[in-house]
Amino acid sequence: MLLNRCADAISEAIALLFQKSFDTGIVPADWRTANISPIFKKGSRKDPGNYRPVSLTSVISKVMESMIRDDMLSFLQREDLLNHNQHGFMKKRSCLTNLLECFEEWTKALDEGFGIDVVYLDYRKAFDSVPHKRLIIKLKSYGFHCKTTSWIENFLQDRLMRVRVRGSFSSWFDMISGVPQGSVLGPLLFLLYVNDLPSWIRNNIKMFADDTKVWRNIAGCNDSTLLQADLHKLEAWSENWQLKFNPEKCKVLHIGHKFTTSYTMSDNGACKQLQKVDEEKDLGIFVTSDLKPSTQCVKAASKAQSVLRMIKRNFPIVDKDDFTILYKTYIRPHLEYCVQSWSPSLVKDKEVLEKVQKRATKWVQGLKKKSYADRLKILNLTTLDTRRRRGDLIETFKIITGREDIDSSKFFIPASKEHGLRGHHLKLYKQPCHLNIRKTFFSQRVINDWNQLPSTVVEATSVNLFKNRLDDFFADMDN
Repeated sequence: MLLNRCADAISEAIALLFQKSFDTGIVPADWRTANISPIFKKGSRKDPGNYRPVSLTSVISKVMESMIRDDMLSFLQREDLLNHNQHGFMKKRSCLTNLLECFEEWTKALDEGFGIDVVYLDYRKAFDSVPHKRLIIKLKSYGFHCKTTSWIENFLQDRLMRVRVRGSFSSWFDMISGVPQGSVLGPLLFLLYVNDLPSWIRNNIKMFADDTKVWRNIAGCNDSTLLQADLHKLEAWSENWQLKFNPEKCKVLHIGHKFTTSYTMSDNGACKQLQKVDEEKDLGIFVTSDLKPSTQCVKAASKAQSVLRMIKRNFPIVDKDDFTILYKTYIRPHLEYCVQSWSPSLVKDKEVLEKVQKRATKWVQGLKKKSYADRLKILNLTTLDTRRRRGDLIETFKIITGREDIDSSKFFIPASKEHGLRGHHLKLYKQPCHLNIRKTFFSQRVINDWNQLPSTVVEATSVNLFKNRLDDFFADMDN
């Protein structure tokens, strides 16, 4: 009883503190201090610029930030103010939805006879460079309540930070720009700062927070001039809002054509030609100039294999239960990350991935001499190919039923009576296409499997129910 009264008193005190902070727009000083934990990204470990400065901030401040963020998101979604080209930190959106939308448009363009030029843009210290005054101007333009903007303005001002490395701390320093990485509000504030970026250009654009790519279909060399014009417009935006691009790290990927096209951006008054690449890592997926998934398969298998070797050194002998935990948590995710966007169709690529699971299952004590099929049965696993088919169907269910915040009409055409298809009412029409890269892409390869599902599966009322019924359907098919 005493504990309940104490908990109620603490909750009431915290609520009063939050309300007072919001009403006055004054953020307590200790909420505006943070220890910076440098997280290595890539490149030389000796270069401080290759570390991400993640803020470790006050827990009670994060609670307050969560309340304000939720209220802001509710307003933004109600008024439909967030740009639909943005997939970062958005509900029902992810790296997968970003990649699926891009590959859908790219494979379709290739099938129609076009090439594509994709420019991958890179900011200079994106989160750390956002000017506070300009950010507040943008927040006010969206129509947020004056108390909200006042609180955020005070939250960003007079921030103190220090860097922690191996238990030692630097001296405190002022944060004169940027949104705190590691805070709850930081990602949303950055999204709102770059929210108007797509409206400045005419060509296609997709964003995941600060990861931005712009592209155009190429039918001749002259098409590149329109994409170059958009790059100039983006530079004008960056000058207006003081969020600079880094031309040295911006890349150009030519997909499906051999036209001589090149692009430039200015860097401190100097005109620099953007680097051409044959492959680029896009949200963790290796994209090549032919859009084939072979490189991604090799990279994913190599990463999973290295993790497998590392775990084997620490766990020389494992039983069935230990293997299930270790394999599903640390190894298989590398083989299935966003796999709906790059699922292989060639036997050699499938085998590259399957070999990792074959080797992993031999690790379990007593199973080394058994056949692969027997090992899978004992461990209650399926082949990775079956897992990919299952993942395709689950993603299709999410898109069709609106559980992913993307336009289903970009991927699928509902079947009609004219198409002569029988079965459940959610059947899809398979459009004719010419190239294998298009035939084997997600929106095309999944249709036959989807149309063969019974009504009881596709009419599930939740994703978990769909998964359970789908697994039962696969089990019945195998028996």
